[in-house]
Amino acid sequence: MKWYEDLYVGDSIEGKVNRIKWKINHHAGTVSIYVIAFASNRQNLLDIIPAWELMQKHYPKKQLYIIGLAGDYDEAVTLAAMIVCEAYAKTG
Repeated sequence: MKWYEDLYVGDSIEGKVNRIKWKINHHAGTVSIYVIAFASNRQNLLDIIPAWELMQKHYPKKQLYIIGLAGDYDEAVTLAAMIVCEAYAKTG
């Protein structure tokens, strides 16, 4: 699992990013956090994954590249849309 250097972060978890990253890396409980990562297949742009799923032993985390964190699902969808719009504006 790799982390994007300029991680996109939702407003609700702005000051808690380092603690949340530590919890995710150490398989600690993160109940309401959602991770935004590059898509696991070619048909999608981004994946929105509940952080608790990453605690599962056999979850495929090796190729996971996390680019954003959000405090709830609605915030994750909004953040993912912002990421896609920003990428589209820069690349055309």
